[in-house]
Amino acid sequence: MSDTSLNNQQVVVIGGTSGIGREVAKEAAQRGATVTIIGRSAKTGDNLRGIAAIAADVTDHAALTQAFAAIGRIDHLVLTAGARVGSPKLTDLKRDELELAFNVKLFGSLFAIQAALPYLSPNASVTLTSGLLSRKFGPGGLLKSTLNAAVEATAKTLAKELAPRRVNVVSPGVIDTELWGEAGAESRMAAMARIGQSLPVGRVGTPQDVAQAYMLAMENGFVSGAVIDIEGGGLL
Repeated sequence: MSDTSLNNQQVVVIGGTSGIGREVAKEAAQRGATVTIIGRSAKTGDNLRGIAAIAADVTDHAALTQAFAAIGRIDHLVLTAGARVGSPKLTDLKRDELELAFNVKLFGSLFAIQAALPYLSPNASVTLTSGLLSRKFGPGGLLKSTLNAAVEATAKTLAKELAPRRVNVVSPGVIDTELWGEAGAESRMAAMARIGQSLPVGRVGTPQDVAQAYMLAMENGFVSGAVIDIEGGGLL
């Protein structure tokens, strides 16, 4: 049973403007949290009524520091921001693509946590985001495999360094989001159907599926240093 209620807790979601991050923000708000999303295009809209929004890039340390100062106490920090990059093989790997991916997802998360430290409550949680490719390998997976594995190693190290604050990682598999194309697009639906048929559960995941894992990481005070896999059996 969860031992930490989100009621009246301050939750900050970096990358909460779309996809998984947006669903995490909505679910946390439904559970009684005061939620702020931070992202480059963050703005409060009708679909996120009651959720505050601050426009800031995860790689902009000064902007994040200013945002955290405006928020004040942070009980739960969730990091879902990532760069849209391809899956090049070594022969096609470009330095700028590699640097972009690491600057946003790894270095951006690290410096965001650093900037948030003065505002994290004594028993706060921090939840990062990796991905199935951290432990599922194949041609073209070099960039994302190394990046996600680095995120997971970072979280485990910080779980010791920042204790008693808790640090965890959610590792999604294939999730039906706009990363796969426009909603309703034939190519997206075909890809989701094809991939879903290959998974033991018979379907791909939804942002709502993954949001539950972030709730576990925030609400269960006995979870720290964990990698929570939400991938429909894709690692099997």
